[in-house]
Amino acid sequence: MKNISKVIFGIFTLATLTACGAKNKEATTEGQSDQASVEESASVDKFKDAEVIKVGVVGEKNEPWEDVAKRYEEGTGKKIEFVKFSDYIEPNEALLSGDIDINSFQHKKYLEGFNEESGSDVVDIGDTVMAPLGIYSTRLKSVEELDDGARVAIPNDASNGARALFLLQSAGLIKVNGSEGDLITLDDITDNPKNLEIIELSADQTARSLDDTDAAVINSGMAVDAGFIPTEDSIYLEDHTDPAKNIYINIIATAKENENSEVLKDLVENYYQVEETAKIIEESSKGSEIPAFEY
Repeated sequence: MKNISKVIFGIFTLATLTACGAKNKEATTEGQSDQASVEESASVDKFKDAEVIKVGVVGEKNEPWEDVAKRYEEGTGKKIEFVKFSDYIEPNEALLSGDIDINSFQHKKYLEGFNEESGSDVVDIGDTVMAPLGIYSTRLKSVEELDDGARVAIPNDASNGARALFLLQSAGLIKVNGSEGDLITLDDITDNPKNLEIIELSADQTARSLDDTDAAVINSGMAVDAGFIPTEDSIYLEDHTDPAKNIYINIIATAKENENSEVLKDLVENYYQVEETAKIIEESSKGSEIPAFEY
């Protein structure tokens, strides 16, 4: 009887283990299927059947993109709709909220800082231009004319503020502690022989501050919108040939989930990063902006 009981128990145990194994295998298969479904869903290009691509830009003058939009519609039948912003804060937020599909206004260092500060994952999908930062004045002809105690405005965001301080150093006006790309602040100024009063303002306010300051460090796009031609009107211009400045190359950006979109790749590589765009960039900026892509 004991032996018969052992046999029956063994058969019961084997059947139970077999059933559990089948269920576990089924659960694993279902889990893999669900995961594959999620990955397949994530890889779907939401722009494949889209009739309009919304592009966020800063400022009113966007001749290169307007030319791209014209050629893109002729080539694909899809339209580009511009959503214009006046500052550097909203375009990335609009991207994350889905109000726009891509944006084109920021450089690599600014995007890096935005992602770190906000915990976001906006991604770079293509280079556009190198737009040198400049020092401008409506009163002076050169940086040497700045008097003791002169008021100088700079952008107040972390990346452009640091970039402005390095520009003031290269112009011989101050000395700072740090290397290009470091997010230095006013506290990192080690020498200020002219006792400049450096005023931090929103980037979109720097050009407007010229009525109340002796000089201002202004981003290229903001300067152009204010009526300046950077290569002609700045009293000191950033050296765009310096390899250390590559962190300030402007880019096209999108949300992480759109990073591998073939539609966006086509727009960037076959309509923006081409010779026609490069010519418009050089003509519209009077040579002040330099195409940062190969064509």
